Amino acid sequence: MHEALNWHQQTLAERTVDALIKNRFRAVYVPDKETALKAILDETAADAVVGMGGSWTTSELKAQETLEKRGNKVLNHNAPGTTPAEASVIRHQQLACDVFLTSTNALTLDGQLVNVDGSGNRVAAMIFGPKKTIVVAGVNKICSTVEDAVTRIETCAAPVNAKRLNRKTPCTHTGVCQDCDSPERICSVTTIMHKKPHPADILVIIVGEPLGF
Repeated sequence: MHEALNWHQQTLAERTVDALIKNRFRAVYVPDKETALKAILDETAADAVVGMGGSWTTSELKAQETLEKRGNKVLNHNAPGTTPAEASVIRHQQLACDVFLTSTNALTLDGQLVNVDGSGNRVAAMIFGPKKTIVVAGVNKICSTVEDAVTRIETCAAPVNAKRLNRKTPCTHTGVCQDCDSPERICSVTTIMHKKPHPADILVIIVGEPLGF
């Protein structure tokens, strides 16, 4: 990475961290995936039950494999072979887990987290329930404003995730959200976390390289 680009990304990330802290979140900047994974492990007790929030970012970090190898019980409703009924049970268990690990669709320079969800289980667990929530995001997800964050979701995160999940939605053809009525639509709930909810313990880790969609 060019030195000037690295400087720019780090500067924006550190500005976002400062804003998140002002908004009552805990937040840190780390330079790379390896450091991010170490931070997750440091924040997660060896006997903690960890819920996974359906995140490509955490997959890139190999977080689940590392946690399971260490001995943590991991609740992943997307695990291969999981039936819809089993996935529903796991989603409810995630709401009361020790640590909920996920990413965010976008975050803003003034320290807000913006997300769009299909079932709502991911954003529900981010807001209330788990003893601790860890949100990991690459610098590519930093946006100037909430409006820019929504645009990012509509033109990147949502279509790419719909394609990844093999959903039959218009955006998997156009590459851009069509605000569709498809029964396989993954955009049903939009949340903006302006401030950290009072009872929650939420750590946001911003990683100095692109991660996720």
